[in-house]
Amino acid sequence: MHKSKKLSKLSEISHGFFNKNGGVSKGIYKSLNCGIGSKDKKNNIKRNLNIVKSRLGTNSRQIFFVKQTHSNKFIFLNKNSNIKNRSIKADAIICEKKKTPIAILTADCVPILIYDKSRKMIAAIHAGWRGAFKGIIQKVIKYMLNKKCNPRNMIVAIGPSISKNNYEVKRQFKDKFVKKKRGNIEFFTFKKNKIYFDLTNYVKKQVKLNLIKNIDLINIDTFNKRNNFFSARRSLKLNHNDYGRNISIIMIN
Repeated sequence: MHKSKKLSKLSEISHGFFNKNGGVSKGIYKSLNCGIGSKDKKNNIKRNLNIVKSRLGTNSRQIFFVKQTHSNKFIFLNKNSNIKNRSIKADAIICEKKKTPIAILTADCVPILIYDKSRKMIAAIHAGWRGAFKGIIQKVIKYMLNKKCNPRNMIVAIGPSISKNNYEVKRQFKDKFVKKKRGNIEFFTFKKNKIYFDLTNYVKKQVKLNLIKNIDLINIDTFNKRNNFFSARRSLKLNHNDYGRNISIIMIN
């Protein structure tokens, strides 16, 4: 498990960016696969989620998830919310409920955890290129600001994701981003007739647009096998028929 140095200074929350180590799953899912939608054995996933809860230090009955669809939709859990787990299609969760761990799953996409230390509000965002392109980061932060959060009090931890060195894209992909905003060309690198996309720093730029300066970027490449993260791109390269998912989680204690 990796932690944000900035978030770790705050005793009122618990969080973690988990890699694939420390679970019970076998084969291509070895070992801490938390992918509820994967083809792994359901009992193994359940046991893995219990391991995550234990390491987070919570006895909460369950971890709250949404059904991720690479969208720009989010859900808000207020203090009285009684929404069924995984009942809503979205890619981010905003929460002000105590003792309610919220989490998102990734396998190369960018996990983002947010905390406003004055407003006592948290968020977890699954930001793949589609969600980031559609503005999910901006939408979540704008909603938090409308709920009386303040950029000066917000800490944003950007977790491990695929690095630009391993994120090769097509020309049409690059053109889509540049057409939206000419300045987006800065997130593309050209090498030996190949194009590479810097998703992590694209995400960071989206955060900074909201005048948030307290940003912790955990610069770990999920594609690199040595870092022990699940990676959709690496699994595709190895011709696997599925892949495990990494969990990123945060809770107000």
